[in-house]
Amino acid sequence: MHKKIRLLTLSGMFLAIGLVLPFVTGHIPQIGKMLLPMHIPVLLCGMVCGWQYGLAVGIITPLLRSLLFAMPALYPNATGMAFELATYGVTVGCMYALFNGISVFREHYLLRVYSALLIAMIAGRVVCGIARVVMLGLTQTPFSWQLFLSGAFLTAFPGIILQLVLIPAVMVTLRRAKLIA
Repeated sequence: MHKKIRLLTLSGMFLAIGLVLPFVTGHIPQIGKMLLPMHIPVLLCGMVCGWQYGLAVGIITPLLRSLLFAMPALYPNATGMAFELATYGVTVGCMYALFNGISVFREHYLLRVYSALLIAMIAGRVVCGIARVVMLGLTQTPFSWQLFLSGAFLTAFPGIILQLVLIPAVMVTLRRAKLIA
């Protein structure tokens, strides 16, 4: 029971960070879109709390932020992000736990973190692209391969780099402090 309360509390903290962090970059929309501030707490939640909590925080964060602050727009942005962030939370949590059972990943912690993170980042972007195609197809709005590549990789490049630097640093710090295994 104590562990579930701890995980729910941590998940609530990651959700709150996901709601607030975009305000740091939100005053300059171009920078906010590039740094992907809602992605960071969802990815951390999946690794720290597990895939179930990462899934929940991933779905809830963009939708709740849209309802509370009207940013991002509920449709198609927040809805698409809910699919993307849910995939991040599930995938990073599953991969992080799976890799813990493989000796090379237990011996090389950063390899475990980076492998889980990269797989999740690719899976989330693929799901986001599929969600966009379906949602925009319903409204007869074209969504091209170029739009997908631009939004998922080119525009997001600074955020991808930030995630690849910040998330492993946080995970190593939490591990050294013996807050996570």
